Amino acid sequence: MGDRLTLPDWNALAALADDTVPLLETSLLIARDEYPDLDPDLYDTLAQSYAEHLRHEIDAIEAWPLKMAAINRHLFEELGYTGNHDEYYDPRNSYMNQVFERRLGNPVSLAMVQMEVARRLGVPLDGVSFPGHFLVRLPVDDGLLVMDPFNGGRPLGVDELRERAKPHLGGDIPDDNALLHILNPASHRAILVRTLRNLHGVYAEREEWDRAARSADRVLKLSPDQPEALRDRGLAYLQMDYQSGARHDLARYLHLAPEANDATAVREQLVEISASRTSRMH
Repeated sequence: MGDRLTLPDWNALAALADDTVPLLETSLLIARDEYPDLDPDLYDTLAQSYAEHLRHEIDAIEAWPLKMAAINRHLFEELGYTGNHDEYYDPRNSYMNQVFERRLGNPVSLAMVQMEVARRLGVPLDGVSFPGHFLVRLPVDDGLLVMDPFNGGRPLGVDELRERAKPHLGGDIPDDNALLHILNPASHRAILVRTLRNLHGVYAEREEWDRAARSADRVLKLSPDQPEALRDRGLAYLQMDYQSGARHDLARYLHLAPEANDATAVREQLVEISASRTSRMH
């Protein structure tokens, strides 16, 4: 038996540097909110077993792209990991215990499985917070190999990347410098925040306000004073009739992002909260 996988403490994460936030452990910490009985060791052991299965083959391959092709073949073809195209907004796609058990996920969670296995094999795979769908990247001799974990780890050429970025850049096609900037590696913190923002979006859409508030609250454990998370938690608190919490978060949001597009609407909501508080006191 190796060392047991210990999950971090939520209150310790804010003080860590972006890339020293442990990726698998914190993703399982997120899942434990919804699945309190999950055994983190199970998923650590599973990722390790995938790596051990591949180790001999990977060590015998010289070129990074061919190493990566072997990892992708094992994960996506032999083990059957796949993007959940039918139920993209199922929250289970964001909870890593469920992703490992169902072998179904969204772009971020599948990227985390890919990264976890690749890195255990010495392959320096990084995530990319690409607009739209999360991607992964591997440095190769002549540049970058960019892949789509949601679609079997398929490599993406530069023209397709430009096309994918275009709708998110007001219809402009990014030049080489802009594209390289978009393809910068995502820090562990950024990947985990994206996971939680996805969960918040799903739960807000379903009007499950306690879970929406929790997802935003967890973002704030990773990145205190992140304006959008304060707004999201405040609006969820409002739906839960937790007025003082909503007032605190929305006021803080306006302090941090006074020029935000929705600042006027949020100000109006604060006025309403204050008005209802006054009427309750009378």
